Amino acid sequence: MVPGAIFPDYELSDHTAKRRKLSELQGQDPMVLVLSRGGFCPKDRRQAEGLVELHRELEVAYCRLVTISTDNITQTNKYRSGVGAHWPFLSDARRTVQNDLDIAEYTDPVNNPMIPHVIILEPGRVIYKIYSGYWFFGRPTVEELRQDLRAVTKKCRPDWDITTPELRAGWQQGRKELFYPYGKTYAQTLGE
Repeated sequence: MVPGAIFPDYELSDHTAKRRKLSELQGQDPMVLVLSRGGFCPKDRRQAEGLVELHRELEVAYCRLVTISTDNITQTNKYRSGVGAHWPFLSDARRTVQNDLDIAEYTDPVNNPMIPHVIILEPGRVIYKIYSGYWFFGRPTVEELRQDLRAVTKKCRPDWDITTPELRAGWQQGRKELFYPYGKTYAQTLGE
């Protein structure tokens, strides 16, 4: 896990037991991915409670939020409901993510969780920034997430500044492909 790398497209069961791929959940939008110890951890629960209000902003900003924990599906659903979250929580009870990324929290052999991380993803699951949250204050604040998402959104939305003469003229000419969500995906703008 390093900035610029592509985060794996894990397919895990969500809080309703439906299989979901990260690429499907992200679509063409920036995404905040929370790798969580699980609902048993008071730090993780507090972090999730703080994300509840931010999630309302993410929805109107065309950004996504996903939490993955090592909880089983029942625990995952309780964790999500208990903090009042409305975004997808994925269960990694088999610890695929933990093992693939080598982030087992070896200081907790009882729960065998993963070391908490928050990963900011550009469209296409490109890693923009990584926060290690073993200690609570290693996790990003809501304001840091806003700043990160501002930078990612500015980078991936060609219509970030619609005051430019080029965009104004494009709109007047009916060139809606220049504007999100009418236009090309981020990957298409990169020529992929």
